[in-house]
Amino acid sequence: MDEGVPGDVADDALLGGRVRLRQLRRGHRAGTDAVLLAAAVEPQTGEVVADIGAGTGAVGLMIAARAIGVAVVFVERDPVLLDLCRANAGLNGITERASIVEADVLASAGERRRAGLIPSSADWVATNPPYLDPARSRRSPDLRRAEAHALPAPDGLERWLDACADLLKPKGVLALIHRADALAECLAYLQRGFGGLRLRLVHPRRNEPAIRVVLTAVKGGRAPLTIAPPLVLHEPGAGFTPEAEALHRGETSLFCGIR
Repeated sequence: MDEGVPGDVADDALLGGRVRLRQLRRGHRAGTDAVLLAAAVEPQTGEVVADIGAGTGAVGLMIAARAIGVAVVFVERDPVLLDLCRANAGLNGITERASIVEADVLASAGERRRAGLIPSSADWVATNPPYLDPARSRRSPDLRRAEAHALPAPDGLERWLDACADLLKPKGVLALIHRADALAECLAYLQRGFGGLRLRLVHPRRNEPAIRVVLTAVKGGRAPLTIAPPLVLHEPGAGFTPEAEALHRGETSLFCGIR
């Protein structure tokens, strides 16, 4: 059966049911990473948020649900995922403030602009770049999963973040989630042209190593780095910690009270 037909699509919910999400049953599926990234974005009414590598739209949909007066630009290159993203915008009643752009983030600047990605047009950019190292990871036989999880070596992350930076207005904010062991690479990039960094490490359980890092950074900012307290996802059993549960229900932000 082809992956794009309705029988291969699941109806899921995010933020305690506030967001409906139709997504493919196979391939990359939205989960905790999407929740944490969306919770790092704190736009003001009237601002524009770009969801880069949007897939079926989970991150942008959660941002739109939490910030009613915000416009969201969903950027994705896979036409099947874009069709689901467009349908999800309708399901969640945000069609009038959603723009759907089919574009390859890794294409040249000229190609991105011809696709509709306008430089300096976004107040916020939220992105979860493909995060596996192709040299150390087995490529998934599922093409969509493989493309969602790995960037081309050796400069894929830099090219991806260049595209994100190009979209941001001066003093716009980049929100990024990545593997914890990619922190040095992320910071090396953000030292060039960004400031006001906020950083939070995400641990599966207490006394276990971090598995994710979430960063926000201001384009052209000069404020020093702020390191927030770590986020622990799970109690000793299988359940979420109170903070992780509140984040998954959309009741708090990731950097609440931290400037």
